[in-house]
Amino acid sequence: MKKIEKVGIIIEKTRTGFSAYAVDIPIYTTGKNIAELIGNANEATQLYYEEDKKASSKFIIQYQIDFKQFFQYYRVLNAKVIAEKIGMNPTLLSQYVQGKKKPSQMQTERIINAIHEIGVELSSINLINA
Repeated sequence: MKKIEKVGIIIEKTRTGFSAYAVDIPIYTTGKNIAELIGNANEATQLYYEEDKKASSKFIIQYQIDFKQFFQYYRVLNAKVIAEKIGMNPTLLSQYVQGKKKPSQMQTERIINAIHEIGVELSSINLINA
């Protein structure tokens, strides 16, 4: 039985949209926005594994994007509110977002966990017309 491989894909902002590349395998793609880019990256990864008979047929893609680009794209996420949610100084998170300071691994994990919690909360909500 083949193991499930983790595919690390780095997302970067370009002049015309976004680009992505895999860390350990030859996968490169672009997209006008992150949604298109992720679709293209998923397709490129699937094609790679179909062509490479030695590789695992099962994989999990882990996307990585820097703080500044993430918060620029997902402007709906308010850095100040996230900072308050995790008990962080809002000015410090703002400096991370602007690229003026680099967060430690522990701070990064706190911020990512808060963002994931917000995502889980939002995905469990259904709106009704009253």
